[in-house]
Amino acid sequence: MGKKSLRNKRSEHKELMGFSGFDGDQDAFKAEREKAREMRASQWWKRQLAKGVCFYCSKEFKPAELTMDHLVPVARGGKTTKGNVVCACKECNNQKKYLLPMEWEQYLDTIKKDDAPEADNLDRVGQAEEQ
Repeated sequence: MGKKSLRNKRSEHKELMGFSGFDGDQDAFKAEREKAREMRASQWWKRQLAKGVCFYCSKEFKPAELTMDHLVPVARGGKTTKGNVVCACKECNNQKKYLLPMEWEQYLDTIKKDDAPEADNLDRVGQAEEQ
């Protein structure tokens, strides 16, 4: 059995979660996007970026390499508030997309489980070579 690509895992996860996108009022969606644009210009957001750390992977980045992510996505009813936005690297933000925090954790757990057997196999190969 071949290794699944990250794209295939995301497709399966998307189907599992049964979410197809924003279904609400388009005017409300546009208003939240405008609030996000305004927040990006705020001193508070610039201080968050200056910390240079992705909320999800905890890696360090230059401020220009970080994006604004809504913990509860606007497409899922989230608001643009200081308590709902975090700095995320582009890779993490693109992977998370519309997922809620709980769904994101489930997705990460799925990836870890799928990758775990390979790590176990590598450990066994290393141990066999040592003997």
